[in-house]
Amino acid sequence: MWDLPARQLMEKEIQAIKLGPAHLTRYPLPNVALKGEATQSSTLSFASASKAIDGRRNSFYSNGFCSHSTEETNPWWRVDLQQSFRITAVKITNRGDCCAERLDGAEIRIGNSLENNGNNNPRCASISHINTGQTSTYQCDGGSMVGRFVNVFLPGQKKTLTLCEVEVYAAQAVNALLI
Repeated sequence: MWDLPARQLMEKEIQAIKLGPAHLTRYPLPNVALKGEATQSSTLSFASASKAIDGRRNSFYSNGFCSHSTEETNPWWRVDLQQSFRITAVKITNRGDCCAERLDGAEIRIGNSLENNGNNNPRCASISHINTGQTSTYQCDGGSMVGRFVNVFLPGQKKTLTLCEVEVYAAQAVNALLI
């Protein structure tokens, strides 16, 4: 006769088999950016890339919780998630004290390549506009994308990239077939 914990475990395994691989995904999905390492094309003052993955949606630059590049051509920001994930959504919080239009036209790119600092990876979505201090959610065309690197790339000359929070919601990518 099975003891109670072993029986409960066995019932859960049987339930998982009946529900199939989709059941293996944990919901709600975690913000995997929190455990990543961020970098950016340049840094203005104290506004390092890591400020955008500190878990705070504080949108006032002067409070010290936003990343900020210098004015440059094609600024970018990137988080290395340390392994590939199946990414379903990216949330971005825009600066709240001014300059909401600075993010207009930015692209979210996801993939496993560091060619051109990761900016050549496939595009997940484009940012048309995020209101001042607001957070917008972007879901990749096709539902999800697999990648280790998530970039925010702002094409053009004399551009400044400020991100107050970037959240990446994902499940672990499956690299092998289940038998």
